[in-house]
Amino acid sequence: MVVDRPRTRTAQCPYLCVLVLVALLPGASPCGESVHCAGVVSGWAGYLPSRPESSYGGARYLPELSFALELGPGWSVDGEVSVNGYVSGWCEGWRTVQAKVKLYRSWVRLSRPQWEVRAGLQKLNFGSATLLRPLMWFDRLDPRDPLQLADGVTGILGRYYFLANATIWAWVLFANEGPKGWEAFPTSSGHPEDGGRVQVPVPAGEVALSFHHRFADVSPALLGEGPSRGGTPSAERRLAFDGKWDLVIGLWVEAAISRFEAQLPAMRYQKMATLGADYTFGLGNGLHVLGETMWMSNAESLWKSGERFTFSAGMASYPVSIVDMLSGVVFYDWHNRAWYRFASWRRSLDNWQFYLMPFWNPEALQIYRATSGAPQFAGKGVQVLAVFNY
Repeated sequence: MVVDRPRTRTAQCPYLCVLVLVALLPGASPCGESVHCAGVVSGWAGYLPSRPESSYGGARYLPELSFALELGPGWSVDGEVSVNGYVSGWCEGWRTVQAKVKLYRSWVRLSRPQWEVRAGLQKLNFGSATLLRPLMWFDRLDPRDPLQLADGVTGILGRYYFLANATIWAWVLFANEGPKGWEAFPTSSGHPEDGGRVQVPVPAGEVALSFHHRFADVSPALLGEGPSRGGTPSAERRLAFDGKWDLVIGLWVEAAISRFEAQLPAMRYQKMATLGADYTFGLGNGLHVLGETMWMSNAESLWKSGERFTFSAGMASYPVSIVDMLSGVVFYDWHNRAWYRFASWRRSLDNWQFYLMPFWNPEALQIYRATSGAPQFAGKGVQVLAVFNY
């Protein structure tokens, strides 16, 4: 029997060893008022009756070291370093075992009462939608994932907060490998990305405009220039609008459009829009219901409809008791006429959380391309998860 165990990738930063040792020994660590040690340990097991391997399992350890310091009147600096390490495999002889350790977050922030600048590997997301997000530009966060795992991006983010509650964002990203969010092509090596966002309050809510610019590494084969032996840098520009209002019910809209300079067949323009609403019914302990519909299209020109896709989603959650929560999420792919079904029961006991999660989905997922190591919920099955936070 040959056991396939991919080589563990270990981040190259030397302080990761110190972080792991500190997080493993919280009682002996120097964590105090300015330094904080925390971590999440989780283990899972699942069963998929439609697959020969049938059962799978794994474990994850995510230690975190953070600090916060006051530099003077109104000045402060804080930061975070965390590592994501996991091992998983199929139980039939454990023929395929995957193990990986990688840097999850590593950033430092300088801030004043009305502005902040954060640099390093960080989480960058925004927008009004919850389940179907046109503004999922920099992460692949799956709302069904109990741990809410999402790979970060490396860059510099600045935000300025006006006294009238308006906010300006600006960012520069660099050295981020692989496609992010909805991207079909990775960013071209050596080309930084830049963008910004303006968010302002309006009666009963807020609205925002966002933009982003990058050079995509487009395959020559897609451009009709021959075999794919490397990428051709092509400028991509994105513009988005989102808004959210708290009326009798919660209402929101999120729309984005991107344009490639390259003459991509049938996908030079990518357009996405989501409408959503939610409401909490006064039934028992309170039943929260949320619904969204998203329209997507790829076309050669701005005004052509091109290839179109429509997704609808609904989510409901109900707190049965102080320690028990029931929730469910349903997606429908109108183009492929496919249903995605997911349910969850969660019990919380002090530092522990336990989940039971049955799901019934297509084998090939069209909605979420999960973060490496995150659950993907493909096919039909059930998963149990235990989480310990310290």
